[in-house]
Amino acid sequence: PYLLDVGEIYSRLLDHRPVIQGEIRYFVKEFEEKRGLRELRVLENLKNTIFETNEHVLPKCEQAMHDNLNEAIKRLQAANDKIHRLQEREHEEKKLQADKLMAREEKRVAHWEELMKEQQNKQAEVDEEHRKAVERLKEQYSEMEKELAKYVSF
Repeated sequence: PYLLDVGEIYSRLLDHRPVIQGEIRYFVKEFEEKRGLRELRVLENLKNTIFETNEHVLPKCEQAMHDNLNEAIKRLQAANDKIHRLQEREHEEKKLQADKLMAREEKRVAHWEELMKEQQNKQAEVDEEHRKAVERLKEQYSEMEKELAKYVSF
């Protein structure tokens, strides 16, 4: 009996495993319950946020995006049309300038040809006048030689 009492005393004074295990079980139970409730609240808040996002925020964002994209497409189309008209005007202006340049070139060539014809005509006139002057001088010298020949025979 004495040993039994010492074992009982030892177990009550020095062996705290049963008490500690009970405390540990109580702590784990409390922690899991409180954490479970906290996680449940977090999950509930997350579910509400997802629902709110899916039901309200996402459709508003989609509508805003759709409206803004349509507006952007309209503006881009208008800008594209303006650029196309500007390119057409620029092309027409370049064609007009090219036509004017070609007309000036043709006019210059025609003027040059006319000038060359005038020069040829003037050259022909000068050559003709020179030929006539040479003929007159030949005749004059021929007359003078005849006159001289009359005087030399005396």
